[in-house]
Amino acid sequence: MINIVYEDNHLLVVEKPVNIIVQKDNTNDKDLLSMLKEYLKEKYNKPGNVYLGLIHRLDRPVGGIMVFAKTSKAAGRLSEQVRNKTFKKTYLAVVNGKFEKQNGVLEDYLWKDGKSNTSKVVAAGERDAKQAKLTFEVLQKKETEVAEETRQLALMRLHLLTGRHHQIRVQMSHAGMSLLGDYKYADPYTMEFSEKIQLKEIALCANELYLKNPRTKKKQVFRIEPEGKAFELFRQEEKGRESLEKSRIVPERETEDR
Repeated sequence: MINIVYEDNHLLVVEKPVNIIVQKDNTNDKDLLSMLKEYLKEKYNKPGNVYLGLIHRLDRPVGGIMVFAKTSKAAGRLSEQVRNKTFKKTYLAVVNGKFEKQNGVLEDYLWKDGKSNTSKVVAAGERDAKQAKLTFEVLQKKETEVAEETRQLALMRLHLLTGRHHQIRVQMSHAGMSLLGDYKYADPYTMEFSEKIQLKEIALCANELYLKNPRTKKKQVFRIEPEGKAFELFRQEEKGRESLEKSRIVPERETEDR
């Protein structure tokens, strides 16, 4: 069952589960877009095909908040916000590494290998390399010990300034701040630690979404609560509760443009 965060005549905001593809591919696995179309068809008893516009994506192993357009006009206006960078997503992540800065910007060039479905950091002038840029902020640090091994972990807030294939996972690993549960890009020590605490999911969640309602033109903010064992490590402490509140947060009150 998909968690519906918000719905009106033009928008459908949902929480994408981890390990669900957003759109149908050659695996023939069940995809989120098809499930949501079925939901709309049943809820409103609609005959024939149901329109639902795909505005943005999340990688298969990553869960989090997504918005879909219920009309073509809404899709056009939301897509324009994406192009103008007024449509914003914020992520929370739990990472392992050395955190010399409280906040900063990562800027690299990424190259995608279509055969292996992976990306890597390359030199700026390399053929087909694309600029990748994100900001990070350390919300909380903690040391944890598993099997007599101490690790420095951090809860981070991340904001993408570009949208590249596996961008967060690749850039963070390259910067020495690998995501827990990432068995594709993390360094061997982080992979080993993730196995020791039996992490089955990447500690990355798209938890906030900022947009302008295509009908009312009012700004809206939607938030969800990240779940999983890695995030629970920070809920166990008082300071962590301030960053990760237990209750799910419903859409914030709409605000007029200033």
